[in-house]
Amino acid sequence: MKITDVQACVIGRQEPHSGGSVWTFVRIYTDEGIVGTGECNSGGPGFSGFATKVAILAMKPLLIGEDPFNINMLYEKIRRRGRYGGSTHAPLIFALTGIDNALYDIVGKALNVPVYKLLGGKFRDKIRLYADCHAGETNDPKAYGDKAMEVVEEGFGAVKFDVDSTGTGKLDAYNWTVGAKEMTHVINLIEGIRNAIGYEVDLAIDCHGQFDLPSAITLVKAIEPLRLLWLEEPVPAENIDALAQVRRSSSTVICTGENQYTRFEYLELFERKAVDVIMPDLAKAGGIAEGKRIADMADAHYIPIAPHNVSSPLGMMAACHVMASVPNFLFLEFHARDIEWWNDMCDGDHPFVENGFMAVSERPGIGVELNPKAAKALLWNGDTYFD
Repeated sequence: MKITDVQACVIGRQEPHSGGSVWTFVRIYTDEGIVGTGECNSGGPGFSGFATKVAILAMKPLLIGEDPFNINMLYEKIRRRGRYGGSTHAPLIFALTGIDNALYDIVGKALNVPVYKLLGGKFRDKIRLYADCHAGETNDPKAYGDKAMEVVEEGFGAVKFDVDSTGTGKLDAYNWTVGAKEMTHVINLIEGIRNAIGYEVDLAIDCHGQFDLPSAITLVKAIEPLRLLWLEEPVPAENIDALAQVRRSSSTVICTGENQYTRFEYLELFERKAVDVIMPDLAKAGGIAEGKRIADMADAHYIPIAPHNVSSPLGMMAACHVMASVPNFLFLEFHARDIEWWNDMCDGDHPFVENGFMAVSERPGIGVELNPKAAKALLWNGDTYFD
């Protein structure tokens, strides 16, 4: 079998609070008629959404004529060829992620097995999800608690809320210091959610790297009694030593990894003892194989993995295959509760999400396909659907 063509398109629509409603898809064609589709991060609507597509098409000459079964070799061929051009950084690593996922889809289809079987089998049939939640425009702790209870009643065993942009008492738009008024409000919000859901439902809190070091330390110490599932990115991701200092200061569980790519960046996190839970985004961290390598490294440090996820059903199912294949899986994020068309953009085993879980597909390959009619209706800013 040989690769004959590589194409890409960008699909999505701007939605309030979605954070990931623009996706790039790779399609790899072979001389035996088997076609693989992989999803990767688009680079975000703030960067036009097309940066990753351009990178994918630039990698096309390195794939034409190759055997798609040589997934690891092709990954290294592209990664090493681009080392001096930033192949392990965005958007190139996003593009390589989509290519890797599409290759796994081809091989699974060719062998008539689901992807998880290519990774050594599965530890679980269903993937636990946590729901990323928003209470709307209000900053009322009761509203946050009410939203949490609404989501728990849908079957989710864990919820996550953002506390980095409450608009209450912030010093100015660029200062990361959390003043007394804002800090009091943030703590009240977290307490309000915990009081509403009790201590038998897991609660995660996201700071989006918007706090400085002293503010982060104040916060992690103040919320220790609330027994969070984790506090996410209390400081910006680029300074690992600062994150390690936050972690050492408190028993509050620290999570990061959304903006780390490949196993090499995770090696730094582990070596500097900066994290308790990792959250790689498997649509941009290198692909299916690299996701499993990262999870295996974490397991050797007794660190659980809870991937960040803002993907379509296709990309989310790819993450499910990886998480089914590793022992140290904790939760997978679900970010699309409020996107009405999310469930319709792909074909597969509907509903994709049910009672707080996503069942791992038993279909060949990834097991989810784009619905052409729905996808064409969602093409981003005039893009074409796989030339």
